[in-house]
Amino acid sequence: MSVIREELSARLGSEAAAWLGAALADARDAAPPDQDLAEPPARITASLDVPAPEPPAGNAVPPARDATSRRGVPTWELRFAAAGRMCAGPEAAEAARVLLLRTARPGAAAVARLYDHGSGAERRAVLLALPHLPLTPGQGVALVEDALRANDTRLVAAAVGPYAAAHLPAHAWRHAVLKCLFTQVPLAAVAGLADRARGDGELARMLADFAAERTAAARPVPDDLHHALALALAAKEA
Repeated sequence: MSVIREELSARLGSEAAAWLGAALADARDAAPPDQDLAEPPARITASLDVPAPEPPAGNAVPPARDATSRRGVPTWELRFAAAGRMCAGPEAAEAARVLLLRTARPGAAAVARLYDHGSGAERRAVLLALPHLPLTPGQGVALVEDALRANDTRLVAAAVGPYAAAHLPAHAWRHAVLKCLFTQVPLAAVAGLADRARGDGELARMLADFAAERTAAARPVPDDLHHALALALAAKEA
C-alpha cells in the first residue's frame, strides 16, 4: 500500500515514531541550503499490513540535534543505518530509509558511500530513492548497474525501477530484463517495460535466444518472457 509519513509513524509505536521524527529533523538540517527544506511529498510503497511492535527499550537511539556526530559522520546517516533496529520489520525500515534520503537529498559522494558500505536492505533503499535525489544520470546509473550484477533478487528488483527506466542505456536495460528473467524476478518490477520494450528488435532477438536456450536444456520458458517478447515484436506507436 502507499504510505505517508504520518501513517508510517502510527504503525511504528511511540518510541520508534519519536525516533523517526528526530531522524527526519536531522535529515532536514543536513539538506543542501539551496534546496526546499519543506517536508517532502513522501508517499512511498511499503507493505505494512501487520502493525509493528515497539522495539525494546535497549535499542533506543537518543535524539541528536548536532548535524555531525563525533565521528565526523552526518547524524542522519547514522539514523539511516539504525533504521533496521528502530523500525520493527524490514518494510518499515525500508520506508524510513527512503524518507530519510528524500528529506536529506544527499549528493553523489554521500549516496555512493551509503550504497557502497550499506547492507542489502540499505542498498535497496538507496536504489528506491534515486529518482528523488540530486544526481546526474551517470552517477545514479553506476549504482543501478552495480546492483544488477548482484544475485540478490530484491536488489535486482529495486534496480529496475523508475530511475533505470528513465536513465539506463538501451544495451544495459535489455540485459537488466534478461537478468530479471534469469533470476526469476517478475517483470512487473521493471518500470516502463511496455514503453521501452515495444518495437525493440534487439531485445526481441535476445529474448528469443534465451527462450531457445531454455527449451534446448528442457527447462521451462517463463511466462514473463512471452509477454516481453510480444511487446518487443509489436510495432512502435506513432
